Amino acid sequence: MPVETSSRPRTPLPSHARGEPLLTELRASVEDRELALVTASAARGDEKSWAHLCSRFGNMIKAIARSCRLSEADVGEVFQTTWLRLVENIDRIEQPERVGAWLATTARRESLRLVRGRARISFDGESFELLADPDVSSPDARLLTEERATAMRAAYARLPLRCQRLLGLLSADDSPSYKDISELLDMPIGSIGPTRGRCLEHLRRILLEIAPET
Repeated sequence: MPVETSSRPRTPLPSHARGEPLLTELRASVEDRELALVTASAARGDEKSWAHLCSRFGNMIKAIARSCRLSEADVGEVFQTTWLRLVENIDRIEQPERVGAWLATTARRESLRLVRGRARISFDGESFELLADPDVSSPDARLLTEERATAMRAAYARLPLRCQRLLGLLSADDSPSYKDISELLDMPIGSIGPTRGRCLEHLRRILLEIAPET
C-alpha cells in the first residue's frame, strides 16, 4: 500500500539556521564576552590584560592620530594620552565589550584637541624675540613692538625653570630632537608635547596678567 505524502509546503528554515550567519553571530558574542572579561581584569590591574588591550588596539589609535595629519611626535602623544584616559576611566565604562569603540572615540578627540591647540598657539624662536622690524619707520609701531617684547620677556622669566628650559630648547634655531630633549631634561619623550602645551598656556596666562591688551 503506497505511503501518503503530505501536500503541505515545508516551513523554510530561518536564515541563521543555514549555518554561517549563526556561526558568525556566536563568534561575535564570544569575542564580546572575552573582551568584557579582559577589560574587567585590566581594571583590577592585571598586566597581561593591559598588554592584550595594547596589542589589540594600539595600532588603531596610532592610525586615527595619523589620519589627522599629526607628526609622529604628536601621534605618540595621542597614543599615550588615550591610554591614560582609559586608565582613569576604565572602571566607569558601561559597556566593557565596547572598549575598542571607546578608545577610538577618545583617540579622535585627543587628536582633534591637539590639532586645534596647534592652530590656536603658534610657537617659534621669534616669540621671545619680538624685535622691532627694521623696515617699520613709525615710532608708534616701534614702541608697541618694544612693549610686547618687554612683556614677553617678563612673562617668560616668571615661568617655572623647567618650562623655561623646555621652551628655550624647542625655540632654538637648531632645536634638538625630542630624544635629545628627553635626555637633557630627564623627561619621557611622550610627555614633551603635553608639557610644552601646558607651559605655553601658562605663558599665555601670565602675559594676560602683565599686559591684557598685548
